[in-house]
Amino acid sequence: MAILERRDKNAVAYLTMNAPERLNTLSDEMLAALQSTFDQLLDDQTVRAVVISGAGKAFCAGHDLKQMTAARQAQDGGAATFKDLFDRCATFMQSVQKIPQPVIAQVHGIATAAGCQLVASCDLAVAAEGTRFGVNGVNIGLFCSTPMVALSRNIARKRAFEMLVTGEFMPASEAKTSGLINRVVPEADLAATTQSLAEVIAGKLAYSVKTGKTAYYQQIQMPLEKAYAYTGEVMVKNMLNRDTEEGIAAFIEKRDPNWSQD
Repeated sequence: MAILERRDKNAVAYLTMNAPERLNTLSDEMLAALQSTFDQLLDDQTVRAVVISGAGKAFCAGHDLKQMTAARQAQDGGAATFKDLFDRCATFMQSVQKIPQPVIAQVHGIATAAGCQLVASCDLAVAAEGTRFGVNGVNIGLFCSTPMVALSRNIARKRAFEMLVTGEFMPASEAKTSGLINRVVPEADLAATTQSLAEVIAGKLAYSVKTGKTAYYQQIQMPLEKAYAYTGEVMVKNMLNRDTEEGIAAFIEKRDPNWSQD
């Protein structure tokens, strides 16, 4: 069985982290498989949305602590290995937002440390009732410094810091109200709800969604005046697209658009 399984349906790529016995930790093998797949998705014009989930009883329990412990046997105490690990993880987390397709986390069980970071890095997230989110490294003496980058860009600063310094879990209900996730549903409805959301997105004009996702992450880092100037240019380019012209015409004429782009 592959450590990362992929199934494509209706222009949606469904990715399943498949190491349930390790709670789908972001091991070297898992990170490599994820990075390779996201590199492929970057230029995959047949896929318009991506769903990432975890097999077994948890979404993702963060980094593989057994692999990290083994690295300490190196002459430098593991310093080079640890830096390489965190650099590769950071590259992957940024890849989630760099690909043109919106990425939805389908979360159940727990999402801890780098697993919580992955949820926060995804564009959207749907969670099952009872799911818990945490950046719990402080409980073992390892502050979740890299996971906090994504977490602190999703929820309020003081709430994020509280999670980081206490190691306490956030329940799914609060994760929704705090902005970490979009929806909370019964576990029996998790897959269907996520699929429905993904297929709604996949049904939109791919050019428009790709343009919008790129602009979203660019403008959010800019001062207000620059953000408006930048997004104004983006909208001009979007308006000049032929399929956008067709979409507007179809709306005015009260009919379905006949888009030419795949």
